[in-house]
Amino acid sequence: MGIVLLVAALLSISGTVLGVSVTLDQQALLSFRALIISDPHGVLSSWNASNGTSTNLTRICGWRGVGCHSRRHPGRVTSLKLPASNLKGTISSFLANLTFLHILDLSLNSFSGNIPSELGFLPRLSHLDLQNNSLQGVIPLSLARASKLQTLELDYNNLVGDIPANLSNLSELEVLGVGSNQLSGLVPTSLGSLSKLTYLNLNWNNLSGGVPPSLGNLSSLLDLYAGSNRFSGKIPDSLGRLTELMSLNLAYNHLSGNIPASLFNISSIGMFELSGNNALSDVLPFDIGVTLPNLHHLILNDCQLSGQIPHTIGNATRLKYIQLDYNKFEGTVPLEVGNLKDLEVLIVGSNQLEDKWGSDWELIMSLSNCSKLLSLALGSNNFQDMWRLQNLTVLGLRGNFLSGNIPPSIGELYNIGLLDLSQNNISGEIPVTLGNLTSLSVLYLFENNLQGSIPTSLGKLQNIASLILSSNQLSGTVPEQIVSLSSLTNILDLSYNFLSGLIPSEIGKLMNLVLLDLSVNELSGDIPPTLGKCIELVELDLNDNLFQGVIPQSLSGLQGIQELNIAGNNLSGPVPEFFGDWPNLEYLNLSYNNFEGHVPVKGVFSNASAFFIAGNNNACGGIPSLQLPQCPVRESSVEKKRPRRVLLVGIVAGAMSLLLILLIYCLLLLIMRRKHRVPNLPLSEDQHWQISFDEIQNATNHFSPSNLIGMGSFGSVYSGILSLGEQRVAIKVINIQQHGAEHSFLAECRTLRSVRHRNLVKVVTACSSVDHQGNDFKALVFEYMPNGDLDKWLHHSFVAQDEAPNTRRRLTMSQRVNIALDVAEALDYLHHRGEVPIVHCDLKPSNVLLDDDMVAHVADFGLSRFIPKTVNNSTEESSTSIGMKGTIGYIPPEYGMDGNVSIQGDVYSYGVLLLEMFTGKRPTDSSFQGGQTFQSYVAACYPDRIMEIIESTLLPMDNGFSCDEIDAGKLQECMVSIFRVGLQCSQESSRARMDIRSAIRDLEAVKDALRKLAGVSLQQEHRYIE
Repeated sequence: MGIVLLVAALLSISGTVLGVSVTLDQQALLSFRALIISDPHGVLSSWNASNGTSTNLTRICGWRGVGCHSRRHPGRVTSLKLPASNLKGTISSFLANLTFLHILDLSLNSFSGNIPSELGFLPRLSHLDLQNNSLQGVIPLSLARASKLQTLELDYNNLVGDIPANLSNLSELEVLGVGSNQLSGLVPTSLGSLSKLTYLNLNWNNLSGGVPPSLGNLSSLLDLYAGSNRFSGKIPDSLGRLTELMSLNLAYNHLSGNIPASLFNISSIGMFELSGNNALSDVLPFDIGVTLPNLHHLILNDCQLSGQIPHTIGNATRLKYIQLDYNKFEGTVPLEVGNLKDLEVLIVGSNQLEDKWGSDWELIMSLSNCSKLLSLALGSNNFQDMWRLQNLTVLGLRGNFLSGNIPPSIGELYNIGLLDLSQNNISGEIPVTLGNLTSLSVLYLFENNLQGSIPTSLGKLQNIASLILSSNQLSGTVPEQIVSLSSLTNILDLSYNFLSGLIPSEIGKLMNLVLLDLSVNELSGDIPPTLGKCIELVELDLNDNLFQGVIPQSLSGLQGIQELNIAGNNLSGPVPEFFGDWPNLEYLNLSYNNFEGHVPVKGVFSNASAFFIAGNNNACGGIPSLQLPQCPVRESSVEKKRPRRVLLVGIVAGAMSLLLILLIYCLLLLIMRRKHRVPNLPLSEDQHWQISFDEIQNATNHFSPSNLIGMGSFGSVYSGILSLGEQRVAIKVINIQQHGAEHSFLAECRTLRSVRHRNLVKVVTACSSVDHQGNDFKALVFEYMPNGDLDKWLHHSFVAQDEAPNTRRRLTMSQRVNIALDVAEALDYLHHRGEVPIVHCDLKPSNVLLDDDMVAHVADFGLSRFIPKTVNNSTEESSTSIGMKGTIGYIPPEYGMDGNVSIQGDVYSYGVLLLEMFTGKRPTDSSFQGGQTFQSYVAACYPDRIMEIIESTLLPMDNGFSCDEIDAGKLQECMVSIFRVGLQCSQESSRARMDIRSAIRDLEAVKDALRKLAGVSLQQEHRYIE
């Protein structure tokens, strides 16, 4: 009926179009053209009525894309082919009047709207190709009426709804492509009746349920693509009946169980991909290379496959691509891989493989036979000595426990574009020959034990875009040849080394660099003004160095900066106003420098959670929440003109009076003093005012119980307000009667005098005096931490002073990660960044204090010890002897055996603290019985059941998200990473414990991943790629 109406309508207007008589086919084509809104290449420019009048009916057959191939009906349109023509518009339903149409191909255009249901009424249509457009709506049920359809390709559109079950009526169908849409629901079992089907593409939809066993009836099927959906359950055994199958892709679903053995007997299979089904657990059959001789792609990554990689894999000599990473394979990579002459990619990282051939280089020599090998990734296994690989463009050996030196022969990998040797145990110097790799664009050597200077030959890497040498033991200066490489457009990271000297002025040549990190080194001198030429910088980190002088005005041009950290230097002068003008700045840390004067209030300066300026004692002003002192009023001109003589007399008289008072005071002090001497104050390089017992007594309300905020083994802690500056402080009053208390006080004074870091508690001053009865009195005055200690947050639900008693606040997941990072940074500073390594000896939640912004500060150095450096400056094995000190549950096992403390002991305590933060359990929990320890409790659930032991209050995420609303798999990966750090740091053997710097790196990666999951936009994509 629809066709009849269309015909009637066309006939009624046929005499009005340009005043000529036109054919029905011509009118259908002109109606199609009328809905085209964009034809940039003029593909349809020949389509007009004057080219197809009744005097020459076959003229339309000359229109571009139109074919007329019917001998019995000359002039009738049989094909319309306009692929990749950049046409934009909607598809006209008038095409249904092309009743002789066999082929309709509108693929690779920009058609939108719905697929006209009228197309199903084309009786001769055999080929319909609408893929790669922007079509919407559902697949019309009427398409099943085009009974002669052999090809139906609708891939890469925005189609929704179910796959129509009545498509099974298309008994002639050979190709069905509906991939890369938004289809949902179940796959109709009736599709299994399409006996002539050779190609079925269901990839990249939202299809669910099981893979229909009826698909095993498609006896002619050559290609089955059903990846990236939501299929669950087992892979049906019936697929093994597809004896002609050449390509099988069921990747990235939720399939479980074993891989049917029958699939490994389909000898015709060339591509076999089941990756991303992390509930598949099986072993590969030993004869896989024999039963699948035509295999060229074997992609089984991100499953739970175990056992060994079969030696027969070398029999599948057509193999080009092998990807088996992120499984549980063990044993060795079979030497037979070397038989695969066509192999281009071998990725077996993140398994439990090892190299037993390293001493004889057998594996390497076998791979050298693979002359087409382009990419080799063996990361996160137990390989050693994996060098001498040629013809590669990518070499990824991250996390393989590689040791020894990098051989100079690595400079013969002339075609290498990416070289990643990071997170190993490589030592020695960076070979000069690396400069020969002129094709190199990415070089990652971070987290090794590399020493010596950075070779200037790296300046020959004219294509290098990312260079990361952080977390090594590199020394010497920053080569000007490196900072002259204009090709560095992504990352230059030299942080966490021992580099010294100046930043070369050539740094200004890095005009396109996005991230520059020179933090935690020993660089000195001024910040070069040429740095202001690096106008593409998004992140700049120079913290914890020895820079001095003022910030150059030229930096004002870095308008794209999002993060700037110059904390922990000796920079001075005023705080630059132009920081407040940077439109994208979201994080600014100026802490622990010598900045002075007025702090601006606009831009980033107005956000106390994004701007940090602690430890700049001469800074003033700023927004109230910074709690900086008010800026002093300048001296008036009248006072300046006061007669000098009067001033001189006043000075002399005042000095004499002061001298007399001091003499009397000293006499009284000598009488009242006992045998103990006053520690050498001030406690740090900063100047602290003198404070007396009376001031302490007044500040604490005469040591009122209402001011008591904590008690420890060596004294009590009170809150109070000092009269000078009206500053709220925490006052630790030492119990002199307690055995060891005075030694603890002296140890804490000694430590605090030697350290200064944003994550260590800041000492304000100290008091070593006598009380009103003449007894010794000692106290330390610290910056007040309004959010209390970590222990209360973990186990008592912290209640702020201005909140109702029934108010319960708990730490969010991201806050816990931030606190864990803060504590790790503090330990790294104590262990590695001071003149002499310091061991805290009593790290636990109650010794971690939280400020207004929930930034963590490690406190209580009463048990701290200085560790002398050995001759080679290594502190890893250095120790000093003490008695059994610390807190049960956090004390490392070795302290109970020999009493020797070391930085590894602090790492152990940190690991326990980390586990406590995310389980909510104390290490001394009463549930740990029968020989079970905190660590064994966690290890029993690691990694598969790790979500079962996470504290329940962590399940709601930040920003209103819950775990049910985010990618649970990604969240579990984050939690596994956190618990891995906790377990590795708290290993029983001190030698097996993770280095604190590695812990920082891993937790930083978790932090970024959690921010992504919670929907927080990152300042910069994380620096390192896998």
